[in-house]
Amino acid sequence: MKSIVIIGFGGFGREVDWLARECGRTVRGFLDDNATPGKKGNYTILGGLDTWSAYPDTELVVAIGNPRIRRKIVEKLVSQGVTDFATLIHPSVNMDETVDVGKGTMICAGSIATVDIAIGDHVILNLNVTVGHDDEIHDFVTVAPMVALSGNVTLEEGVEVGTGAAIRQGITMACGSMLGMGGILTKDSEANTIYVGSPAKPLKHLPEFI
Repeated sequence: MKSIVIIGFGGFGREVDWLARECGRTVRGFLDDNATPGKKGNYTILGGLDTWSAYPDTELVVAIGNPRIRRKIVEKLVSQGVTDFATLIHPSVNMDETVDVGKGTMICAGSIATVDIAIGDHVILNLNVTVGHDDEIHDFVTVAPMVALSGNVTLEEGVEVGTGAAIRQGITMACGSMLGMGGILTKDSEANTIYVGSPAKPLKHLPEFI
């Protein structure tokens, strides 16, 4: 099995290092344009993003929480020929065999995904996320810790859901929209819009995701 190089040496990147090791994978180190190469405690900064080609025997994983930045990085890597992205699912995750998970996706400890669920590429499901039946989670979605997704929920590309939020059954969050921490979404969202509160209401618009 190939070793892993993690893109991004932020807090989540270091959590992904732990996730990878919990999955029995060897982490070669980190690539980050904003970090100085060398040893940082128990971690190794290998260089900037453009040095990825020096590690052809590895799989990459983009550990950047912001969906918009994560997509830009993935698109840049793919344009330069990267094809090997690691999918990491913590051993504690309780997930039925009818759950489909895409490449480059990370599902963190304590999460549950029940039945007939589609999870796209380069998705982050952070700690203790509950995903209900028949949910669709599209590419580049970020779901923070302790989020509850009821059944038949759709999170379109680039959606971000804040810590402790909940989404009612049958709801669709449109592309690039965001639900704030602790929010409860009871109606479909508009694209590229931040929602906050309980029940959640639109706060402001964001630049288009696509």
